[in-house]
Amino acid sequence: MKRTFAITILLATLTLVIICDSPKEIRLDEGDDGRLIELDKGQILVITLVANPTTGYKWEVAKHEEHILVQMGETEFQSASDLTGSSGVEILRFKAANAGMTDIILVYHRFWEKDAAPLETFSLKVVVR
Repeated sequence: MKRTFAITILLATLTLVIICDSPKEIRLDEGDDGRLIELDKGQILVITLVANPTTGYKWEVAKHEEHILVQMGETEFQSASDLTGSSGVEILRFKAANAGMTDIILVYHRFWEKDAAPLETFSLKVVVR
């Protein structure tokens, strides 16, 4: 009986360590523009920004150190409604891959307008430990 109890406690403790040690998402939005963010290696950075791709505008990564922050997949769009042409948010995900510091700059622009300034920009200074 004591042995079963001890094994149960050990398994519960290991489960908590695994859960607490697993990467957590850090979620940011336009209110976080210009911030300094510290991440642990393995954490996921999720940036959610207002967008309307039906206008031709899209958020795009203009600058970041790929060996420090690795973009996970493509930018995802979630519409605010079922109406055609409605706005919503674009979601970009990055994994903190290696220790270091990098600026990340996102631009909201039409990719074919090469000489036009972006309609908006979003930037962060990211430190990965």
